[in-house]
Amino acid sequence: MGLNRTAKGIVLVPSLLLGGAFLSAAIWGEASGSSRTLAFTLGGLLLGAGLLAQLFPEQPPESGG
Repeated sequence: MGLNRTAKGIVLVPSLLLGGAFLSAAIWGEASGSSRTLAFTLGGLLLGAGLLAQLFPEQPPESGG
């Protein structure tokens, strides 16, 4: 089903981009300890959510008839 695949892509792309942005800000940013920890946490959660959305199985196609 193409609609489910499209929905997975809509979840995956922004979560990977935002997660990567948070992680890179945590690594290369000039933030203090608590801000850096928050950026690592948010980045990891966003990356995990995007990848977890890809693991959900797709529904089998319905037979029309």
